[in-house]
Amino acid sequence: MAKDVDTHLVSELRTQFGKGAARKIRAADKIPAVLYGHGTQPQHITLPGHETALVLRKANQVLELDIEGKRQLALVKDVQKDPVRQIIEHIDLLIVIAGEKVTVEVPVHVEGESAPGTIVALDTKTLSLEVEATHIPESVVVSVEGLEEGAHVIASAIELPTGATLISEADAVVVAVSVPAAAAGADDESAEAPSADAAAAAAE
Repeated sequence: MAKDVDTHLVSELRTQFGKGAARKIRAADKIPAVLYGHGTQPQHITLPGHETALVLRKANQVLELDIEGKRQLALVKDVQKDPVRQIIEHIDLLIVIAGEKVTVEVPVHVEGESAPGTIVALDTKTLSLEVEATHIPESVVVSVEGLEEGAHVIASAIELPTGATLISEADAVVVAVSVPAAAAGADDESAEAPSADAAAAAAE
């Protein structure tokens, strides 16, 4: 089993701002970030570039920040990247306290196989959930095992992780099962076409 990525990051307070300062920070393999929440003044900090990039491979990470000797838990709320180079340019962090609940977007994972000849469409890729800040699930699992054409699963029918509350619309369709249009068209043509015996009888 792979070892979980270390979410403990040593960060520094920053006093220089603007595009020029941000470029210098990134050139030093660091990432500018802002930490806010719980009625406090926003703190402008820098994070170690490589370690932070590894942590952010997983969504909704809660970081254990060491800000010049002071410990603080923070939820990653937004990551801004260069659209071309995909370099992380800035991160927004929300202060959290162990035991408190936060609202996050959790990816939907589909498992199982629907009935033969059908396909599954994932109409809702994430669900909005209220969960404990230190127990954010990696995904929500939806089983489509054996579902027939026309079946669908709505948000309220999905089993949520322990302690999670659904915030998304309860009747939102998450997955829907259907027959591919090409296959359905072929079936229709087959039904409309006369049989060989019928064609022979008509010819007589």
